[in-house]
Amino acid sequence: MSLIPVEDALSRVLASVEQPVSIEHVPLSACAGRALAEDVSALRDQPPFPASAMDGYAVRSIDVDHVPTPLQMIGTSAAGQRFSGAVGPQQTVRIFTGAPLPDGADTIVIQEDTEAKGDQVLVKERPRHGQHIRKAGLDFTAGDVLLQAGLCLDARHIALAAAMGHGTLPVRRKPRVAILATGDELVRAGEPAGPDQITASSLPATAVMVEKAGAEAIDLGIARDTLESLEERIQAARDAGADILVTLGGASVGEHDLVQKALQRQGMELGFWRVALRPGKPLMHGKLGDMLLLGLPGNPVSSLVCAVLFLIPAIRALLGDAQADADPTEIAILGADLPANGPRQDYMRASLASEEFEISLTQRTERMPLPVATPHLIQDSSMLSILERSDALLVRPPHAPPAQAGEPCRIIRLERFC
Repeated sequence: MSLIPVEDALSRVLASVEQPVSIEHVPLSACAGRALAEDVSALRDQPPFPASAMDGYAVRSIDVDHVPTPLQMIGTSAAGQRFSGAVGPQQTVRIFTGAPLPDGADTIVIQEDTEAKGDQVLVKERPRHGQHIRKAGLDFTAGDVLLQAGLCLDARHIALAAAMGHGTLPVRRKPRVAILATGDELVRAGEPAGPDQITASSLPATAVMVEKAGAEAIDLGIARDTLESLEERIQAARDAGADILVTLGGASVGEHDLVQKALQRQGMELGFWRVALRPGKPLMHGKLGDMLLLGLPGNPVSSLVCAVLFLIPAIRALLGDAQADADPTEIAILGADLPANGPRQDYMRASLASEEFEISLTQRTERMPLPVATPHLIQDSSMLSILERSDALLVRPPHAPPAQAGEPCRIIRLERFC
């Protein structure tokens, strides 16, 4: 099977997501980071009544058209405890921020513009009619659609939903992503390693990316290099109701790379295998019943790049994100010369700095800050120390010509995914 372009591979992965995961109603306190499944409208006006925006006195503007003028205080209106009567001629009500405006009043005089002695209040400054009053429905009214389906809910959205009168929200169920590392050479993080073994670093890292994307990570551990071990863990993913099974390593062409064979014995329908990118060429995609399969490379940097390019968009598609295939790149300035690129799309680890550049706009030139991306000299896909020092992936298209420092380039910020 020949190498396929990155864009084609992503299209095939997303096409295999037949529909988003189901909807569940979740209390607001548990909605952070969840994907809103339906549009949400307000159940009430906000504020639900005319309210004071300041501490002061509620008056009839006609009574204070000429100042100074004395008024008689007939009561108090506080937040949660409105004044039940009405303001008549030459009368006023002491009012506090957020309190309902009494009937008959149409203006608030701030307390700094008054002098109070007992129940007598002297208004010293003429107010503007209607000043310091928040009208009923100033923020929104019942029926207004204020939260749209597809939002990744944060504190701002949750505060708004609460004010709208909602105690729960319809969100997408968290997609279940089973993660399986493979290889006799691997041990779990923190476990003692033999002389020929290494730590399965991609396993916890992938789980973090899955959780950050809004899904539930299911740790299947490490399968040994036998068909029996692999098939046992694959069945565990099916038993757990995984929407996606991610395998790490074992999908290449070596004698010990048995993942593809084990999946085929279970009934996998192979979508594609091997993509024209670096790092990450031995990427595998398929379906096993309703479960999406992604076989990521074993090298930790390769697995991270493939997770950014294919796993995260698949999770977003399962969450109902209509922009799951959106281009994750942005423009930056190249910080070092680069030679011509080969036939595969290259994703180079790079550090970012910010510098000001002159940008030509329609009728003027402005100095604007832009990120400067400098690729690391060593790009070995096994080196995690370089990955840790990287802020972005610098994207080089296939057969790109040599590039010089100062030219525009495209990057993917790692902070968005990791």
